[in-house]
Amino acid sequence: MKLPSEKEYLSHIAYDSVIFGFSEDSLKILIMKYHNTGLYALPGGFVRKDENLDDAVKRGLKERTGLENIYLEQFHAFGNVQRYNPETMRNILEANDLQPESSHWMLDRFISIAYYALINYNDVDPKPDYLSDAINWYTMEDLPPLMLDHQDIINKALHTLRDNLERKLVGVNLLPRKFTMMELQRVYEAILGHTLRRTTFQRKMLNLGILERHEKRYSGKAHKAPYLYSFVQ
Repeated sequence: MKLPSEKEYLSHIAYDSVIFGFSEDSLKILIMKYHNTGLYALPGGFVRKDENLDDAVKRGLKERTGLENIYLEQFHAFGNVQRYNPETMRNILEANDLQPESSHWMLDRFISIAYYALINYNDVDPKPDYLSDAINWYTMEDLPPLMLDHQDIINKALHTLRDNLERKLVGVNLLPRKFTMMELQRVYEAILGHTLRRTTFQRKMLNLGILERHEKRYSGKAHKAPYLYSFVQ
């Protein structure tokens, strides 16, 4: 394994991805664990000189999730001087038997462009990158201590996701194509962090005109079978 060359990548620009999934009534995030360091981080990476920024993020997401056509939202740039810590990157590289010189571009200060992604939890087969031992799903309540300002990035992503909840139809990315009203409500509750009144939520969603009703989902008790819905395309 060789160190990435500065001839191939842009200096001082990186990206970090907050990858949201939904499972067992919980909002979850993919977190990586770097090899032999005990450091946990968001999936991120660098931008090639011949590559669009969005394409770099999509490339990184495909490598970690195996998925294409993922919903992405660029939401903030993180560039505080306090996030500059070359020893953290040095530890990650040296733990993988890479020996960067003190002037190596990967030890410079980076501004990170942050994205959040919304994906169907059941479609993902997480794969660590070449510097990592693992990449796993964590609930918001059970996140490990994260390196640098990655917890701040997650907090900002969640705040943006809540603001965009209805305008961006986030459920269409976190749920299967057809879902019940209760499943949609659970996604909203997981994102908002509190329970919603069932009748009020259902009335609001139907009044928005964004749902198409389909057949009922039968499970043995016909009188309790809920209707299935999908988002209007």
